[in-house]
Amino acid sequence: MSRLNAPATLAAWALVFCAVTVAVPAGAASREAVALTVRADAPGPTIDRHIFGQFAEHLGRGIYGGVWVGPGSSIPNTDGYRNDVLAALEALHVPVIRWPGGCFADDYHWRDGIGPRAQRPARINTNWGGVVEPNAFGTNEFLDFAERIGADAYVTGNVGSGTPHEMADWVEYMTSGSPSTLAQLRRANGRERPWSVPFFGIGNEAWGCGGNMRPEYYADLFRRYATFVRDHAPKGIKLVASGPHDDDYHWADVVMARAGDQMDALSLHYYTIPTGNWKHKGAATGFGEDQWASTLQAAERINEYITRDSAIMDRYDPQKRVALYVDEWGTWYDPAPGPDRGVLYQQNSLRDALVAAISLNIFERHADRVRMANIAQMINVLQAMILTRQDKMVLTPTYYVFRMYVPFQGATELPVRVDTPSYRYGAIALPAVDATAARDTAGTIHLALVNLDPHHEATISVRIDGASVHSAAGEVLTADAMDAHNSFAHPHAIGPAPFRGVSRSGRLVFRLPAKSVAVVALH
Repeated sequence: MSRLNAPATLAAWALVFCAVTVAVPAGAASREAVALTVRADAPGPTIDRHIFGQFAEHLGRGIYGGVWVGPGSSIPNTDGYRNDVLAALEALHVPVIRWPGGCFADDYHWRDGIGPRAQRPARINTNWGGVVEPNAFGTNEFLDFAERIGADAYVTGNVGSGTPHEMADWVEYMTSGSPSTLAQLRRANGRERPWSVPFFGIGNEAWGCGGNMRPEYYADLFRRYATFVRDHAPKGIKLVASGPHDDDYHWADVVMARAGDQMDALSLHYYTIPTGNWKHKGAATGFGEDQWASTLQAAERINEYITRDSAIMDRYDPQKRVALYVDEWGTWYDPAPGPDRGVLYQQNSLRDALVAAISLNIFERHADRVRMANIAQMINVLQAMILTRQDKMVLTPTYYVFRMYVPFQGATELPVRVDTPSYRYGAIALPAVDATAARDTAGTIHLALVNLDPHHEATISVRIDGASVHSAAGEVLTADAMDAHNSFAHPHAIGPAPFRGVSRSGRLVFRLPAKSVAVVALH
């Protein structure tokens, strides 16, 4: 099976076998070599760093107990933000965070979350469990948090139950440097200078929890609300329209046709579900190879959705001015039993790491149109980077993939061809090896390799057209079990290990373990 993300003329391959310095899990069998060509002489678009973004909704323990514990907490914190979480996120170089939702956004009224915390109203979170929302974490807390970790802010406004006036006031409160009443209110609440809010969403999932609207109706509402979200920020604010989910191409077509001229980006939401059945999605751990294969197959489906949505957008925007933001994506499993049941808390395994890697690879291959993606979600919710419980914190396999992929932020995409056998399970057939490559601003080429086969290692022979490469070093993430994961009892059960390729006959050669992700710098 061959995968090619740009045209290339390839010479004949010489297949080479050699060893690399990484332990191969017990029971992994070798297989025939995979041939991979990187076209360093045919660079593509820049991979927008915002593709590696995060999403933090007021849902379960995503905010409270995850990001925020309050300044009076016994858990080590700085001004209420958990110190361990701040340090972990800083290491990811998080480029952007989407907040406050999600479905929560279209029930959220921003004035509830400003001013002295003791005086803020408590509301019922009607979307997520009917729990009390104390509003202790509001606009000031979120924007300060984003600044602390060096991330851009992507704020989602309330279209479902809010007004254009309310939305316009919120943007003025956050971004105006004038002496207006709203800017003075911000100053009275402790923030003298305006915040930078580069991205603002006009509603969320307008086809569902954001109002159950028809695309024609939402497109008209978008035009109305967007008119009043005035640009107070020196660098400007990009306006994001609520786009389709999955294969709802009609929604994308109607909204682009009727409102594309007023938007800067259209969103796309897609969740990977092993069974394809929302009522019985499958378990986060303890699954068999059937759900390993079906999960990876489902994750790869987003490539089709992006391709077809991009084609629709090209009809109305051939210059690609309007970006596609995949601002909700990730795995979604059945809730685990226990106290966190019902708040979308799930364990995160090696399988999730591979979903993250192949998804990021797909976004990179569509870098001409996809300029932001936000995994759902950052902490304690769905495919999280971080799990917390009281004063304990665990980094997940997905966290390590995002850390390994940091060099791709802002790098230039390089076309890659992979000639690979298939990984087959029953009726499912997938390319066994997936790969992307990019050149960073310093000129170093980085290669990401994913082996989807849970049984066989892959011997990969790499040719670089247009560059001379002699060695490669980086990290690999793998484990013996398909559902290997870190827990509070065993927080270091799975993590990256050193990984190297060696030069043979003018090519680099890697032995990539079964069920693994590797990222290497080429020298």
